Amino acid sequence: MAKSSQVPRLVRLGNVIVTAMVRAGFKVGLIHLLTVRGRKSGQPRTTPVAVVESAGKRWLFSPYGEVDWVKNLRKAGEAALTRGRRTERVSAFEVSPQEAALILKRTLPGAPSFLRSSFDVAPDSPLEDFERTALSHPVFLLATK
Repeated sequence: MAKSSQVPRLVRLGNVIVTAMVRAGFKVGLIHLLTVRGRKSGQPRTTPVAVVESAGKRWLFSPYGEVDWVKNLRKAGEAALTRGRRTERVSAFEVSPQEAALILKRTLPGAPSFLRSSFDVAPDSPLEDFERTALSHPVFLLATK
């Protein structure tokens, strides 16, 4: 039987707490609430994600691979990002594994440890290792609508 989630149980529990804090107006590190239309139900689905800024652009990585928010965002192509009391509409564009590898190599060394620990690469790993990692860890470019 397939796993129902690739996200560790402790992380899922933490997500509940962090979501409540962000909804209450607290800013928690790089965490935003991503709300995207469900690909099957059409209902809004919300999950906490870390949005990383690099070279004047905002990026969204999936540390746990092809999880539901990734599949929903691929289909919808847009979402709402909430941080503190501010919500904005964004378009999301999944980048190729080659482009994702460059972005991951540049941004992962400075990313929070909870993000870095989910990727099987070291900051000094060759670009080819980052390309292999990018195949199972989608990367999205976010643009304000």
